[in-house]
Amino acid sequence: MPSRRYSVFAIAREALRQHRGWTRAWTSPEPRDRYKVVIVGAGGHGLATAYYLGKNHGITDVAVIEKGWLGGGNTGRNTTIIRSNYLQDPSAAIYDKALKLYETLSQDLNYNVMFSPRGLIMLAQTEHEVRGYRRTVHANALQGVATEWIEPARVKDLVPIINIDGPRYPVLGGLYQARGGTARHDAVAWGYARACSDMGMHVIQNCEVTGVETAGGQVRAVNTAKGRIGCDKLALVVAGHSSQLAEMAGFRLPIESVPLQAMVSEPVKPCMDVVVMANTVHGYMSQSDKGEMVIGGGTDSHNAFTQRGSWHHVEETVRALVETFPMISRLKMLRQWGGIVDMTGDRSPILSATPVGGVFVNCGWGTGGFKAIPGSGWAMAELVAQGRPGPLAAAFGLNRFREGRFIDESVAAGVAH
Repeated sequence: MPSRRYSVFAIAREALRQHRGWTRAWTSPEPRDRYKVVIVGAGGHGLATAYYLGKNHGITDVAVIEKGWLGGGNTGRNTTIIRSNYLQDPSAAIYDKALKLYETLSQDLNYNVMFSPRGLIMLAQTEHEVRGYRRTVHANALQGVATEWIEPARVKDLVPIINIDGPRYPVLGGLYQARGGTARHDAVAWGYARACSDMGMHVIQNCEVTGVETAGGQVRAVNTAKGRIGCDKLALVVAGHSSQLAEMAGFRLPIESVPLQAMVSEPVKPCMDVVVMANTVHGYMSQSDKGEMVIGGGTDSHNAFTQRGSWHHVEETVRALVETFPMISRLKMLRQWGGIVDMTGDRSPILSATPVGGVFVNCGWGTGGFKAIPGSGWAMAELVAQGRPGPLAAAFGLNRFREGRFIDESVAAGVAH
């Protein structure tokens, strides 16, 4: 049964009858024996893939299976930054598609994802960064992505709490994207899940994949904690666990998995209404609607599958940001957590068919996965439905590593990604 449409009138009607008429946002069915498409991973990318399979291609015989709870992986463990000011053309195209979809996503899903286009500044604190970001402004202009170079005085106007005359790294300017911002990570996953459920798709939680069945080079089924599930096509959208699922299917991926951590401070009154990224000191920060300062940095230096961070990395990130934002030195840390990110050599994603027929992979987003969710789902749905990549995904195939056709975003993308 489709969920009731959310509106001010629905809220008023339910208020008059003690809110007894609300239905569950999505169903929790047991898996069937077979589906046309099985998507492994009920995070933002997997659910967006399912949604656009139904919306754009009319494929609704879909199961999205998740080993834990919906949105409990990297989707719920990031700092929610959204931007599209990338240097390389393929990157700018897919991230700007995602940003355009984010701008109308609440209306499309009939679910408030709390998208906040508050603006984003990438600080230039060395002459090298000044040259690099000016280059990115010119590249973005050719790509049709609106960004601008701003001088230190404008940075100070936008971010009054910043120290632009830092002792080690003064602020020399910044790359500013007014359309950038944040969204509520849980709401993005919940909104997509609700829309998928309304289309008749199955979102199945606590259903870990234990094996992939193939025959004659073609996928046949996945074995899970809830039994065998047959499928014609299989999409692996599991971020940091992509290499493990690929091994089950019989191929390898050129990625490594590393922890990425973030933290929030105790809540304070509004003091910062833009997102700031500082690559030189390796940290980024924004303020949540609840007043918490949301802080993140680079990845840990070691490979691991832990969802905890390391204390020395917390110290390094905070120490760096205190130089740029002295006021945060007086705040207490409220929560700290980690996620498992999948990094490729060129720091660009993989959206590709694989050596196994009917198996497709979406991974390698590194630290930039949340901002790409709608664009990634759009492109992945096209790849799965048609069996070949569309214009958004064409450059991100696995064959680029064999051909040396890298999409190098390791420097241009700011803090790791």
